[in-house]
Amino acid sequence: MRVLFSGQTYYRKDNGQAVFMIRLAEGLARAGHEVMALAPSMRGIAQRELLNGVIVQTVPALHLGHNLNVTAFSDGWVEDTIAEFAPDIIHIQDHFFLSRTVLRIARLRGIPIVGTNHFLPANWSNNLYIPRSVQGVVHKAMWKDMLQVFNQLDAATTPTETAVAILRKQDIRIPVKAISCGVNQDEFFPDADVERGVIRRHFRLPLDVPVLLYVGRVDREKGLDYLVAAAAQLPPGAFQVAIAGKGMYRDSLIEMAHELGIAEHVTFLGYVDSEDLPLLLNSADAFVMPSWAELQSIATLEAMSCSKPILAANARALPELVEHGTNGFLFNPQNAESLAESIRLFLSMPERWEEMGQASLQRARPHQMEYTIKRYLEWYESVLGRSLMVKSRRASREHAPLIGG
Repeated sequence: MRVLFSGQTYYRKDNGQAVFMIRLAEGLARAGHEVMALAPSMRGIAQRELLNGVIVQTVPALHLGHNLNVTAFSDGWVEDTIAEFAPDIIHIQDHFFLSRTVLRIARLRGIPIVGTNHFLPANWSNNLYIPRSVQGVVHKAMWKDMLQVFNQLDAATTPTETAVAILRKQDIRIPVKAISCGVNQDEFFPDADVERGVIRRHFRLPLDVPVLLYVGRVDREKGLDYLVAAAAQLPPGAFQVAIAGKGMYRDSLIEMAHELGIAEHVTFLGYVDSEDLPLLLNSADAFVMPSWAELQSIATLEAMSCSKPILAANARALPELVEHGTNGFLFNPQNAESLAESIRLFLSMPERWEEMGQASLQRARPHQMEYTIKRYLEWYESVLGRSLMVKSRRASREHAPLIGG
């Protein structure tokens, strides 16, 4: 099968959408399929290279920040690339400039086109500091803009049943299926050989207290200000918060930690390379995900695959991963007191940490990347089958003899 991917952030390894697309594209290539990815160029000019079996074609782009790239002058590149590669199916990852161009050309050429939704308006409005008083109106307009693209597709996926329900509530009119983003369990696994002391010293983390780790974008909707505020409500020095990642909110969080007098108990690790991330996860005692806008959370899945207890906001799709009291604890989103209570509860029962970690590992098993790739191939084939049936019906109608007259 020849599969063409399109999205705003293929080259970004600190972005969930990009991580998903890279892993799926490379997994399909390893399985023997021909795969190409279209993405905006980091350098602004078109380039082509082969990365881990995937042909990556970038197109001219103007970067506007926050993963938004204008590709208004790339139509010729996109049209030529699609004509040359001749995909059996096209898979877009968003509804922005490049994907709109890809959709238009796919429709002109009669190529089946599908999409995966990673979008929630809150991921944008919170970082753009849109006042809460008008967020409802803004979110409605954002959904309308997204559905303008997705309702033209043949079918769509999204990572969880929660995310499917969100789309159906927004009046999506095409078939929607939940398929996990998946996790590479050959890379993320409980590693008994990891020397926790060595890893912690490398990341400037204390050896003598529990480490609660967050990994992901450091942006407003991730709820990290509530994590810092919760840490300030607990006895100083009882644990260490480690925040790995980069984003627009990092400086504000550092300032907040200083103002609350807990700067020495919150470590900002910056971006952690993919090679080091499993080591870091294995050296932590628990993983914290305070975001209230997750359609799945690849970072949480990776921590679960490393057999870590999870403290997560009881919001959106996170309760699909975390069962309260079994593999961790859920807390009220955007509520520092509730988060502090979950941390206090977790710290009070170290005898259950291994049991909760094992429960996380078991809950992560069905999300193996091999399963995700298999399910996507089956989905592509079903969409292609439906597409052929639709074309056949159209052809039959066009050539059917007129009756009467």
